[in-house]
Amino acid sequence: MKHLFIFFISIFFLYPLTSYSQEYIVGEGDVLDINVYENEDLSTTVRVSSDSTIRVPLLGELSVKNLTVSQVSTKIEKLLADGYLVSPQVDVFISEHRSKKAIILGQIKNPGQYELRGRITFLEFVSKAGGFTSEAGSQATIKRSDKNGSDSQIVIDLERLVKQGDASLNILILDNDSIYISEAKTYYVSGEVNKPDSYKYDPELTVIKAVTMAGGFSKIAAKNKVRIIRVVNGEKKVFQNVNMDEPVLPDDVIVVPESFF
Repeated sequence: MKHLFIFFISIFFLYPLTSYSQEYIVGEGDVLDINVYENEDLSTTVRVSSDSTIRVPLLGELSVKNLTVSQVSTKIEKLLADGYLVSPQVDVFISEHRSKKAIILGQIKNPGQYELRGRITFLEFVSKAGGFTSEAGSQATIKRSDKNGSDSQIVIDLERLVKQGDASLNILILDNDSIYISEAKTYYVSGEVNKPDSYKYDPELTVIKAVTMAGGFSKIAAKNKVRIIRVVNGEKKVFQNVNMDEPVLPDDVIVVPESFF
């Protein structure tokens, strides 16, 4: 995935609103700035307790369990409107986030566990971990547990996200997410080509494209006798004299023999 780092940095600035479309859910350890319009005496800064409660002037202890920032604001407005203020306006901001962490493994330059400070998208988290390695594949898998303890799995198509700019895939990373970056599939070109080697697989790959990636045919190549060695259902098969437009599959070995005439 050459040049992925450059692509995903640009996506941060092209699609900022899409990246942050999900509301942040407050939790234990978060510090909230609560501002009540034209009532400075009621404005306060509070830390969410271990039982997901906060203490607000006039209202006392309130539960904010599983509430988003905007829901906390709405809840305080409704309670203040019930006998305290006329049409109160309340703004709630996160001034300090609790310590949340996620882990990223696989084809990433600096795999490990990292803190999530505020909202952070998938690509921002990848950047935090140093970016993709040169062996990164086209898929990322995120394992996630919801508030009820149920596990789910999210698969991100990195080709669509990075190369095609589909920012809808640049989702927010949540507390305790586990991310795995796949390794790229490969194929091999051997024999009479200028650069015999293994190469990163492309879904639209054909024999002629594979040979071109390998530097083209050598001067003594038998261009009409190219073979593909492929494992089919666990058995190795050899396809002789393949067409140049023949699709190539992952792990194929393309053999270009020498011409004796």
